[in-house]
Amino acid sequence: MKIKEINTMTYDTDEDHTPTQAKHADRLGSASSSDLERVVINKTAVREILDQAKAQGRTSLTAPEGKLVCDAYGIAVPGEGLAKSAADAVALAQGMGFPVVLKIISPEILHKTEAGGVLVGLRSAAEVEQGYATIMANAAKHDPHASLLGVQVQQMIGGGQEVIIGAVTDPSFGKLVAFGLGGVLVEVLKDITFRLAPLNREEALSMLDGIQAAEVLKGVRGAEPVDREALAAMLRSVSQLISDFPEISEMDLNPVFASASGALAADVRIVVDFAPQPERYRPSQDDILRQMNRIMRPDAVAVIGASAEDGKIGNSVMKNLINGGYEGKIYPIHPRAEEIMGRKAYKSVLDVPGGIDVAVFAIPAKFVAQALIEVGKKKIPGAVLIPSGFAETGNVEGQQEIVRIGRQYDVRLMGPNIYGFYYTPKNLCATFCTAYDVKGKAALSSQSGGIGMAIIGFSRSAKMGVSAIVGLGNKSDIDEDDLLTFFEQDDNTEIIAQHFEDLKDGRSFAEVARRVSKKKPIVVLKAGRTSLGARAASSHTGALAGNDKIYEDVFKQAGVIRARSLRDLLEYARGIPKLPVPKGENVVIITGAGGSGVLLSDACVDNELSLMTMPEDLDAAFRKFIPPFGAAGNPVDITGGEPPATYANTIRLGLEDARIHSIILGYWHTIITPPMTFAKLVIEVKEEMKAKGIEKPIVASLAGDVEVEQAAEYLYQHGVPAYAYSTEIPVAVLGAKYKWARGAGLI
Repeated sequence: MKIKEINTMTYDTDEDHTPTQAKHADRLGSASSSDLERVVINKTAVREILDQAKAQGRTSLTAPEGKLVCDAYGIAVPGEGLAKSAADAVALAQGMGFPVVLKIISPEILHKTEAGGVLVGLRSAAEVEQGYATIMANAAKHDPHASLLGVQVQQMIGGGQEVIIGAVTDPSFGKLVAFGLGGVLVEVLKDITFRLAPLNREEALSMLDGIQAAEVLKGVRGAEPVDREALAAMLRSVSQLISDFPEISEMDLNPVFASASGALAADVRIVVDFAPQPERYRPSQDDILRQMNRIMRPDAVAVIGASAEDGKIGNSVMKNLINGGYEGKIYPIHPRAEEIMGRKAYKSVLDVPGGIDVAVFAIPAKFVAQALIEVGKKKIPGAVLIPSGFAETGNVEGQQEIVRIGRQYDVRLMGPNIYGFYYTPKNLCATFCTAYDVKGKAALSSQSGGIGMAIIGFSRSAKMGVSAIVGLGNKSDIDEDDLLTFFEQDDNTEIIAQHFEDLKDGRSFAEVARRVSKKKPIVVLKAGRTSLGARAASSHTGALAGNDKIYEDVFKQAGVIRARSLRDLLEYARGIPKLPVPKGENVVIITGAGGSGVLLSDACVDNELSLMTMPEDLDAAFRKFIPPFGAAGNPVDITGGEPPATYANTIRLGLEDARIHSIILGYWHTIITPPMTFAKLVIEVKEEMKAKGIEKPIVASLAGDVEVEQAAEYLYQHGVPAYAYSTEIPVAVLGAKYKWARGAGLI
C-alpha cells in the first residue's frame, strides 16, 4: 500500500477492489470535514470506468459512472440507482425514501435539463411511475438517435448554499479546478475562481475567499456558515482526480449543497478526451541555468550579419556592443569582409578560433537556418534571433525548422522577431536599439518590440537602473520562465517585470514563478485582459473559463503581482525595490489636505490596503501636533497651513509607533512649507529613524505647482516613492509591495 499525504487528507492508492457502490450505499447525508480527514482513493475503479468509455468511443461518462468516480475519490454524492423500467424506479425510490429526483441516463445527452430529462420533488410511487415515462419520452423526442440507458433515481436533497465545483483543461495551464456559487448565480454573475491542480489545503481554502460572494459562505442574515473544511476537501479531491487521470478534460459538480454539517454533490458531469496530449519541451532547471548564464553573461559574442554600413541592423548591433562598453570578445561574421569596425571578420562562426557564448543574428530570415546549423556545430549555447519573417508573418514552417535545429544541436533560441537584449552588469547591449548604461536591480522583458522601446525610454527618463531588458518576440524557445530561472539566481537583479500577450506553457511559468516569487517580486503585464472570447466548452465550468480569469487567479496562486497598465508595470518595477518589507498590515495616511486624504483612502481600498483603526492613545498623541480644527483618526489631517515642524512631528510619531506598519503622505503645496522643504524634512526624519533601527515603507503624493515635481524626484532618489499630481500611483506601488510580501509569507 502506498500512502500519499496531502495536509490533513490521506490519499490511499491501494488497489482496492471492494465495490464502491456497496461501500457508500448507506451514505444519505453530506460528508463533513471530519468524515473527509481520511479519504481512500480507488484508482482501479476509475480506470475501469474510463477504459470502458474509451472502448465505446464516448466523450462523456453517464451519471451512474460519475457517481462511482466520485465514490472512488471520497466525493460525497446522494444515494441513487439506475432504473431500466418504471417498476425499478418505484422500487428504488421506496427504498431510499421520498422525495426523489429522476434524471435521464444517455451518453449522448449531456445537458439533461435542456432535454426535459430531469424531474425533481417526486413524492409518491405514482409520481415516480409517471415521471419515468415522461422523461423517456422527452429524451426520445430531444434526440431520436440517443441511446437511452434508463433513468437515474436519486435521493433529493436540499438546504444549504448551492455552489459549483468543477475542473477544466486549459491549453496553456493544463488542469485547473474551479469554484463559485452554484445554480443560476454562477450563470448570471460568472463569479468563479480557478487554481492549478492539484491543490493543497491552503490553496483550496483560498478559493472559498476568492469569489466576490465569499461572505455568503460565512453566513448572512442569520444563516449558518458552511463547513469550509468539507468544501476544501472536495476541491482537493477533484484536483487530485483530474491530476491522476488527464483524460478527464472537464468536470462539474453542480450544484454542491454546502451547509454547516458538510458538503454533498447533487449532480456530476464528466467530459473525457482520450486523444494523446503532445509533450511539452521542458529542459531541466540545471540545463536552463547552464545555458542562460552563458547567453546573458557572455565572455564572447558573435554578430552574424555584422556590417560596416550605416543603417544596417548588423551595423547598429556592432556599434552598441562597442560603444556600450562591452569588454568581452566581439567576432563580426560576414561572408566577404576582412574586418569590421577594427575587428577581424570571419566568414562563419566555424572559422572563429576561440569559444563563443552567444550569437546575435542580424541577417534575413531565409539565411537563419543554415547559419544556425553552423552555430550548433560550433557548440554555441545561445542564438539571439533579431530577424522577422517567421511565425508572425505566417511562416510557421520556417520557425518550426529553426526550433528543430536548435533542439538538435542544443542551442537555445531568443526570438525571433526581437530587438535583442541588454545586460548592464556586463555593459552588454546586444541589440539594434540605442545603448543603455543606467545600471540597477530591475530586470524587464517584453514580448513586443514597441513595449520594449517604451521600457527603455521610461527607464532612461526616470533614471531607473536596470540589470536587464530582454525582447522575447515570437518565443520560439526561450520564454518568461527561462528568464525567471536565470534572474532568480542573478545577484544583480532584485525585481523582475515582464510584459507578455500569452504564455506558451503557463503551467511551467506558474511553477517557476511560485518558487521565484518567494525570493524576488515578479510583476507581470498580461495584454488582452479584456477579451470577451471565452472558449466554447461542454460544461458550465468550461464555458465560464474566460482566459483572462484563469491568468488572474493563477498569478495570485503563484504569488505574482499583476499590473493593469504599462505605466503600472514600470512604476512597480521602479518603486517596489525602494520600499522595505512591511511588518504588518496597518497603514496610516498623514495629509495636509482633506481632499487628498479622501482620495488616498479610496486608493487604499482599491489596492487592498488596511487603514489602521486609530487607538485612543495614538489618536491623542497625534492631536498634540495638529491644530484643533485638524482631524486625527485615519487619515491624520494636519491641514494646509502648518509649518514644517508639524509634518516632521507627525511623521516621526508614525515611524516610532510600532503599531503603524506603513505611512502614506499627502502633501499640499503651501508657502509655509514649500515642496523642497517638505521633501528634505521627510528624508531627515526617515534617516533619523533608520539610525535607530526603524524602517517602514513610506510613499508620498504631492499636489501643487510645478515645484512639486522636483520635490517628488528628490524623495524618490532618497528611497521614498513619490508622485506629483497623483494620489493613485503611490498607493498602488505600496499595495504591490504588500501583495508580494503576503504571497512570499513575509507578513
